[in-house]
Amino acid sequence: MRPLAHPDREQLTLTSVLYALGDPVRLEIVRVLAERGDLCCNAFDPTIAKSTMSHHFRILREAGLVHSRKDGTQHINRLRRDDLESVFPGLLDVVLQAANNVDLS
Repeated sequence: MRPLAHPDREQLTLTSVLYALGDPVRLEIVRVLAERGDLCCNAFDPTIAKSTMSHHFRILREAGLVHSRKDGTQHINRLRRDDLESVFPGLLDVVLQAANNVDLS
């Protein structure tokens, strides 16, 4: 299996972060990771196809919002809060606050 691609902190761009956060499913993934900490992919909405969830996690990973590591047969995901805060101070908090005030369904 190929190693997962994660951009360096210096490679994070506002357009890619905002694009990734613009999808309701991805925004919910980020919100849950911020609230609950590191989680495996199957901890999220079981009604979404595995291939679709993989796509969402790839977008989040490539945008620099999450870091994924392999643990046995699972991928454990964590929010890259420190990296995001250093590049875009306050952005994640504002987005998460807005997400908590909006019905994402």
